[in-house]
Amino acid sequence: MSTFRRRAAALVTSAAAALTGALTWVAGASPAGAATGCAVTYRITSQWPGGFGADVTVTNLGDTINGWTLGWSFTAGQQISQSWNAAVTQTGTAVTAGGVDYNRTIASNASVSFGFNGSWNSTNPAPASFTLNGVTCTGGVSSTPSASPTRSPSPSPSFSPSPSPSASPTPSPTPALGRITVWLAGDSTVANSSGAPIVGWGRELGQYLTTDATVVNNAVGGRSVQTWLYESAVTDRMNSSGECALSSTAYASRWQSMLNASTGMKAGDYLFIQFGINDGSPTCPRHVGAARYRELLTTMVGAARQRGANPVLVTPVAALTCSGSTATPNRGFVTDTFAVGTATGAPVIDLHKLSYTLYNSLRFCPYNGDYTSGPVGAFFANDHTHFEAAGARQIAGLVAGAVRDQRLGLAAYLR
Repeated sequence: MSTFRRRAAALVTSAAAALTGALTWVAGASPAGAATGCAVTYRITSQWPGGFGADVTVTNLGDTINGWTLGWSFTAGQQISQSWNAAVTQTGTAVTAGGVDYNRTIASNASVSFGFNGSWNSTNPAPASFTLNGVTCTGGVSSTPSASPTRSPSPSPSFSPSPSPSASPTPSPTPALGRITVWLAGDSTVANSSGAPIVGWGRELGQYLTTDATVVNNAVGGRSVQTWLYESAVTDRMNSSGECALSSTAYASRWQSMLNASTGMKAGDYLFIQFGINDGSPTCPRHVGAARYRELLTTMVGAARQRGANPVLVTPVAALTCSGSTATPNRGFVTDTFAVGTATGAPVIDLHKLSYTLYNSLRFCPYNGDYTSGPVGAFFANDHTHFEAAGARQIAGLVAGAVRDQRLGLAAYLR
């Protein structure tokens, strides 16, 4: 998702709307008593014959908005079929997108983002203009009355508005946020990449966070929680309790580095933990039983807290399995993940339920098993488990939305 610099200039020129193309508008208007203005980026993130996906980001360049509606019109018969992070409706060519509970308010200099899938015919041009709360985006920021100084452009967007001299009252500035690291531990559905075109949601999570939060993705494809923690020390034989035996209790270097007092997790950081996909293997080294799974997750939660970091448990993201026209649950260890959350007090994001619910909202079922074309092909990477970039971006959006919905402290770092 693109970010924006405030500009005093008028309309920003743009490239043609094509696959991965983007258009940006800088807008302003002056309803009585409030400084208003916005920047809008409309970006086509994926396109296939007859269908496309798009991301839209709205940056508020004026005073705080409590309740927003973005409007535009399509000119080539495009029709929106699904949306996320906004309530989107279409009547004829006219489209409106409104804020939902967790992004209804846009602070000054802050942004909200949403996305949608739609259909197109012969051409797929970007909208020619936008309106924000009924005001046409036509130019720079203005204020009525104009007694207070014009706001100067900020060098870069920030999550919290920076205080500046003004003759009129302004809201108290939000205290500056400290820099934190968001650490990720998981498997291929989280990892940056496990080979083209596979992209894990962890690679896309940073798009939803401000620059004060850095994502360090230590997820590795093919790992259960035990092989992620111990790597080659997990042998191919089972012990008397039915668990894969360890040749050594030494942690893998990835976990050791995260536990390092100088370079690893520190106070205020976050640790997101998602396993449960490979753990269900009946054979070693990946096999992990329910009790061992709970034990190792509990160990990771405790280690994070010992360093002042905030652990967050994530249930395994769902694969796409259909029962007729319905995407269905299909992962194990969901109950066990919640059990660890209950026992330790760590928050749990139910990405399993959120993901198959998303598949239903996108109407992925029924499907013919072809992962190379159409909306399913644009979302998944040639199988029903792994994602291409467009799919990973939406899954990361589910995680970010859950952070906001559950009011985790990390929500302060969301864009």
